[in-house]
Amino acid sequence: MALVIWGCGGHGREVLHLCEQIGIEVVCFLDERSEFKGKIIDDIPVLGDLQDILELQNKVKIVCAGVGDPALKKRLANKTIKHGFQIADTLVHPSVFISKRNSIGIGSVICEGTIITTNVIIKDFVIINRGVNISHDDRIEDYVTVSPGANIAGNVTIHEGSYIGIGSSIREKITIGPWSVIGGGAFVKEDVPEKTLYAGVPATLKKRL
Repeated sequence: MALVIWGCGGHGREVLHLCEQIGIEVVCFLDERSEFKGKIIDDIPVLGDLQDILELQNKVKIVCAGVGDPALKKRLANKTIKHGFQIADTLVHPSVFISKRNSIGIGSVICEGTIITTNVIIKDFVIINRGVNISHDDRIEDYVTVSPGANIAGNVTIHEGSYIGIGSSIREKITIGPWSVIGGGAFVKEDVPEKTLYAGVPATLKKRL
């Protein structure tokens, strides 16, 4: 079944690139921003919002992980389900090996160069961007976004809605609280509470979100 991608920004276009690599047709982008409706981006039309594609409801599946912001991703996923559209299967680049001992949820995107080892749980609507290392016994919960080049050691739990910045590293046995943000290039050596921003080397509390 052909796909529709939420979001026509940078990450949505990268999801399109992934779909082209694995041979899946993308018929359009969706974007709530009215100024993008009717535009052609990377050869794909932006058709607007869900109400603009109701005639495609039983013909396409929707990629909700086309936006990097976890809160927006959650809202778009809930909106898509409420409107009765089907959620796209998780998209995995062919270079990524998924072990039978790993568990991957629905609607996620796993990009090229990612390494996932053993007994890893990745839940729903997760973005694992390019070149991420995910070690044994990690748990990554719904709506998390992991930016390119992040390194996650073993026995790490990243709770719902967290955002892991580009090139950051998380040491073993750490817990990242829900809806927290890890800054780019940070080294996380202690647990991170919910709804906080941690950044730096070592990462320290910068503010509460």
